[in-house]
Amino acid sequence: MAQFDVYRNPSASSRSRIPFLLDVQSALLDSLATRIVVPLCKPELLGGKGAERLNPELEVEGRRLLMLTPELAGVPRAALGDPVANLASARAAIVAAIDLAIAGI
Repeated sequence: MAQFDVYRNPSASSRSRIPFLLDVQSALLDSLATRIVVPLCKPELLGGKGAERLNPELEVEGRRLLMLTPELAGVPRAALGDPVANLASARAAIVAAIDLAIAGI
């Protein structure tokens, strides 16, 4: 598992609104049984556009998605399956969103 890997949402009940989960956990913590993830939602869930820094727009499989940073959560690594993409190229926007949510900067 790599930081910024993207996984299909394993929850059938929320998958239509939140199709993917973004792994934001550092590789230094790979031995843990859980991963810290941020849901990636369809823009309609946030009225078409989120807060620019808090909900950066990302693209997975040609789909425009917004990062639901305030819904950061831990999930069992076994639940995630195989990654479908990696968003390391969007690292600056992802880390800025987490910084805003956690430190207010």
